Amino acid sequence: MESLDQDLSKAIVNADAPAWSLLAAAGRQLAASAKIDEVADVLLRLLLDAQDTGVTQDTADALLARKDTVGLRHVLLARSCAACFDTADQISAALDADPDWMTTEGADRLIKQLRELKTDDDDGVRDEAERILAQIRPREEWALDSAPGP
Repeated sequence: MESLDQDLSKAIVNADAPAWSLLAAAGRQLAASAKIDEVADVLLRLLLDAQDTGVTQDTADALLARKDTVGLRHVLLARSCAACFDTADQISAALDADPDWMTTEGADRLIKQLRELKTDDDDGVRDEAERILAQIRPREEWALDSAPGP
């Protein structure tokens, strides 16, 4: 447990490093942490890094790789408050390109998580969840499109 706390502390320190590679590594490490709520502010800062979209991308990808509502929530929160176009675009790209959502299981999980996040306490998270849900076609339409013709 002490080693975990030391690793987490080191990642928090690295989140202020001048090198983008250390920032990106910190984002990946913090995103995978079991104590994600304790480092939420640091994660948000890394997601909104206006200096290097690589930091944004790595942090967003790591949060989405968790495959849980908590990770998705952090990404949606960052997307909702991204002031820099490049940062907002990078976060959207991470959301749009998540390969897990191309599977039936992943798409079902995403829809379930987004529906849950539509009731989040944060307006931005709710709005982002609703925006994405509005873009997702119902599974029934997928079935119709892939059904053999007459």
